Amino acid sequence: QVQLVESGGGSVQAGGSLRLSCLASGYTVASSCMAWFRQAPGKEREGVAAISSESTTMYADSVKGRFTISKDNAKNTLYLQMDNLQPEDTATYYCAARPFPQLALDRDRYNYWGQGTQVTVSS
Repeated sequence: QVQLVESGGGSVQAGGSLRLSCLASGYTVASSCMAWFRQAPGKEREGVAAISSESTTMYADSVKGRFTISKDNAKNTLYLQMDNLQPEDTATYYCAARPFPQLALDRDRYNYWGQGTQVTVSS
């Protein structure tokens, strides 16, 4: 059974930083594409960043230069380092996985989802 468990969310002021983690079980992070999505109240879930099996990365334009996606294959864990956070980054952040190695930021291409972790940025 695949489980993705996010942690690291919280409340910060604008300009602050947070690091999200996603621990995978029943699933091998090293051999697949994984991503972070976010959903703000009243908005659709959107892709934030993705990382391929070979650690190639892609980012949404809104977070380029501020967020960094990475993974630790030995720990089977995905990360999202978020710097210079802004109020518009406030959302529930979800970890997602797809059993293919190629990059994607389309939510319909992801089979497995975590329960989400809340990030709140105040001005």
